[in-house]
Amino acid sequence: MMTKVAPAVVVLGQNSVAVARKIISVLPGATLYGLAGRTSGVDVSFTNFSETLRELFAQGAPLIGICAAGILIRTLAPMLSDKRQEPPLLAVAEDGSAVVPLLGGLNGVNDLARRIAEVLDVQPAITTTGDLRFRTALLSPPAGYHLANPDDAKKFISDLLAGAQVNLAGRAAWLSNSQLPIDPNGDLTIRITERLVTPTANCLVYHPATIAIAISDIIGCENEAIALVQQLLVDAELAPASVAGIFAPISAASDPAIHAVARALEVPARFFTPNQLKSLLSQGYNPAQAAAIAATGTSPLSLPIHLAIAIAPEPIDPNTIGQPRGRLAIIGTGPGASQWMSPQVKEILKSATDLVGYKTYLDLVGSLGDGKQRHESDNREEEARARMALDLAATGRSVAVVSSGDPGIYAMATAVFEVLDHDAKPEWDSIDIQVAPGISAMQAAAAAIGAPLGHDFCAISLSDILKPWSIIEQRIAAAAQADFVIAFYNPVSKERTWQLAQAINILLQYRTPDTPVVLAKNLGRQGQTVKAIALSQLTPTAADMRTIILIGSTKTRTISRSNDNLWVYTPRRYTD
Repeated sequence: MMTKVAPAVVVLGQNSVAVARKIISVLPGATLYGLAGRTSGVDVSFTNFSETLRELFAQGAPLIGICAAGILIRTLAPMLSDKRQEPPLLAVAEDGSAVVPLLGGLNGVNDLARRIAEVLDVQPAITTTGDLRFRTALLSPPAGYHLANPDDAKKFISDLLAGAQVNLAGRAAWLSNSQLPIDPNGDLTIRITERLVTPTANCLVYHPATIAIAISDIIGCENEAIALVQQLLVDAELAPASVAGIFAPISAASDPAIHAVARALEVPARFFTPNQLKSLLSQGYNPAQAAAIAATGTSPLSLPIHLAIAIAPEPIDPNTIGQPRGRLAIIGTGPGASQWMSPQVKEILKSATDLVGYKTYLDLVGSLGDGKQRHESDNREEEARARMALDLAATGRSVAVVSSGDPGIYAMATAVFEVLDHDAKPEWDSIDIQVAPGISAMQAAAAAIGAPLGHDFCAISLSDILKPWSIIEQRIAAAAQADFVIAFYNPVSKERTWQLAQAINILLQYRTPDTPVVLAKNLGRQGQTVKAIALSQLTPTAADMRTIILIGSTKTRTISRSNDNLWVYTPRRYTD
């Protein structure tokens, strides 16, 4: 099987979007691609169908095109060279009435077709002879099984179709319940085992995902940990393909070696809370042994104290055991328009399970928030919001704390780290935390009118909720005296109207009345306005909390435009 890449559903018209959303409901992590100008409410817009399709195919993404099969075939035909590497490719009728698997028989295209057809309530157009006659896909086994010798499968299936009988060695319900010609005396053999064996042309070997590897503590650097686990598997004569997952106490979730081993074996890492292991630990098992037993229900092999391997009687689904390492991403959506949202932020939103934030900001994520658990709170409840997000992530959720603009500029990133610093809980130590930047309001305002931030600048919030006004006055005076361009955040609110007036008085001690000032309101949203005025024209009534104000330096200039508007810029060279 190929490395797992999220499926891509590609549509060319708005009529296909509803069908696409049905398909995505059974394909976690899938992305909806739509032709720009003809579709809305999609995850990614594209302008060139052929280039987009070929790029996704080259990445190994399973492709579901809601369009004619012919256009998919003609587009990708020049790229077809190795059927073992081809990702699944399916064509789905615009109205969802037909599901046709085209490529990727070795990588599960028929199973994918069945899943899509089931949600669309139609029969998939599967034409693979083996699948039809034997009611099973030997080339693409179900989740929990890995075919060790796919190169032998084609002749093996041909022999079965020609009348050969097969001996089933081992247990697998998907095979014993099929219509395969099973006979204990058959010339062919299908072996199901987690042991390392040498396959032959007359014997297909399937490794079931029955092995759990448990790690309870740091076992060296990443490369050392990978080598140690690989050697343990060799010594125990166990197939790496049968490893279902890496399991550990939640206290070890931040150990990079554990995640390195999981990546090397291409399996998930899952973690147990102290309560989940409490009973086993009280029986005298060490943490690694307890994690292995909790994952499989069987006694582990005798290994070094920080490692344990256990084998379950049936394949195990690691996604139903323990919890993943919780993730907390503090993201910035930019000023509001979707085109200003970074690809990194969009990927985080797609994979998130929970969105935390002020309702206005959560609404900015649009369709990327579909299917997510929303946790709304008042805009002033930053610390409570941060604690909620951390507590959610500690349970294994993938949480996105949503800010507008950049999350590290007068926004939620600082609030999260303040809570981490002052109110640390042990369970928060396991969380994977990242900050994903966004376009700040001052950047968006500057870009909309030219380049007023083209030389040295600073940002000052006029809100005195978290710092005294005396400090704000001091900073305005210092920045004005130093001749910085100044970006004023939070200039005016319903409760605060006098601070901006005071700031103007300070500025006029160091700036001339005709100094250019940029007022930008509702950036990236409905009702956006960006204009330039003189400092003498600036009043508190000209701004609100949705306004960013840029105060020019003594060198900031304006250029008149033919439509009576202005460009504003600050020269790069600072000369008298």
